[in-house]
Amino acid sequence: MAELTGSLLILLGAFFHFSAGLGMLRMPDAFTRMQAGTKASTLGNALILIGIAVYHPGWSLKLLILIYFVFMTNPVSSHALARAARRIGIPMAGASDASAPDEAGATAKDHA
Repeated sequence: MAELTGSLLILLGAFFHFSAGLGMLRMPDAFTRMQAGTKASTLGNALILIGIAVYHPGWSLKLLILIYFVFMTNPVSSHALARAARRIGIPMAGASDASAPDEAGATAKDHA
């Protein structure tokens, strides 16, 4: 029963990794691609690591530490990348020029 549960968790994690890759291909701009990749890969990594923990119960503490590390670093790195992309002026899909930041990082809406 543990093998079946572990296998299903790993398969579900692989499905979320596949959906992350599909989201990276299908989304219209860099910001939505980052969100699709980060959210799905975070959950996919966690499910795969939990599945491995079911297979190897002795590794559970190490795998829980890895899951914690993934949960803490993936959103932070995605936020940093999105903020950097916004600051250098990468446009959002469907956004007008008024939302593009100037050299100081302020938008036209901020000046109005």
